[in-house]
Amino acid sequence: MGKISESFRNIFKIQELRDRILFTAGILIVVRFGSHVTLPGIDAGVLAEAMRNQSSNTLFGLYDLFVGGAFSNAAILALGIMPYISASIIIQLLGAVVPYFQKLSKEGEEGRKKITQLTRYGTVGISLLQAWGVSVQLSSMSINGIPIVPPAVAGIGFHISSMIILTAGTVFMMWLGEMITEKGIGNGISLIIFIGIIARFPAAIFDEYRLVQSGEKNLIVELIIIAFLVVVVASIVLLTQGTRRIPVQYAKRVVGRKVYGGVTQYIPMRVNTAGVMPIIFAQAIMFIPNTILTFFPDSDTLQNVAGYLNYTSVTYSVIYGLMIIFFTYFYTAVAFNPKDVAETMQKQGGFIPGIRPGKNTSDFIDNILTKITLPGSIFLAVIAILPAFMVRFNVSSNFASFFGGTSLLIIVGVGLDTLQQVESHLLMRHYDGFMRTGKLRGRRL
Repeated sequence: MGKISESFRNIFKIQELRDRILFTAGILIVVRFGSHVTLPGIDAGVLAEAMRNQSSNTLFGLYDLFVGGAFSNAAILALGIMPYISASIIIQLLGAVVPYFQKLSKEGEEGRKKITQLTRYGTVGISLLQAWGVSVQLSSMSINGIPIVPPAVAGIGFHISSMIILTAGTVFMMWLGEMITEKGIGNGISLIIFIGIIARFPAAIFDEYRLVQSGEKNLIVELIIIAFLVVVVASIVLLTQGTRRIPVQYAKRVVGRKVYGGVTQYIPMRVNTAGVMPIIFAQAIMFIPNTILTFFPDSDTLQNVAGYLNYTSVTYSVIYGLMIIFFTYFYTAVAFNPKDVAETMQKQGGFIPGIRPGKNTSDFIDNILTKITLPGSIFLAVIAILPAFMVRFNVSSNFASFFGGTSLLIIVGVGLDTLQQVESHLLMRHYDGFMRTGKLRGRRL
């Protein structure tokens, strides 16, 4: 504890690091403030009553978890950062199949700027679509015959204004995320999702405490469930941290008076190269059909279809799990290209013992990567759908999401990544970090 407290004191001795942390904290406060500013034209009292009566065991309840309650507050930041993530997914998918986007990805800094610009345009389009769905849903909601949107306000004007405000809110959050990444500490987009999840933690604990106090739930059973969720998720996280090392032999080269090569190095290949991104990608895609279904609140057929896509349904879990497996392979292929690795090795005079350089090396690495990615993708799918199954055992969705599943994985991953960046700043200025070895493993979203 003494070493940790000393490390925290050292943080504030470094002006640049202190400024970055305070800057990040200030932006996250702005995000939380915007999550409580209700859209114009909505009766806040009626909205609060309607949300209390609405079940959280829905996909929109899960969406609300990612945006820190802004969705249930009908806030100006209700869409959160998810439209930006959806746009990023679409652009990356296009980069795998459309030659134009493939060309952009190979043009260096200029290509990345163009891709970022197209992602922003896509974010605006998706935000407008989702904002329309939100405005239609709010217009159709009422409690005891009292509508959330008063008749005097409801109409095309309310829909247009809501679309503009919600879209502007998403663009604003996207800009804030970029500012955190550039001038703050940690990955901005990841931290915005992180703070939204953390913000719901006290309410989830209070709800469970109230249920235990009222006798609806047993305290011992609750503790057993918490322990089970934490142990299962922690075990899976540890399993996905495993690596397979591929030996690479470099031939000895003499350049002037210096000798290069003649040693064996290793290519580390993680079981879960993609991190938590496949879950985020799959979640963002699963929100899209439910958003479209909100456009037709009076259609019984489409509402039945929405029932099959309910957060706790078996259909949802199967589709969600398969999408996570797919995106794990997809994101791994984007982050770790065997062909590029093989070409780099060949240019540097390296080779895998027993494997010919070039295509044979690429195929060998790809084969190993495919085999170790499969268990990693299955582990991620299990983590993601675990809370939905726990809800079936009378565990509230908010509580289950915090102690198992996506939320815990994001909290741990983003927390470690941010702490790792703080550690790097401390070590660069010759201060002790949080770990004796000076190495803290983390993952980026």
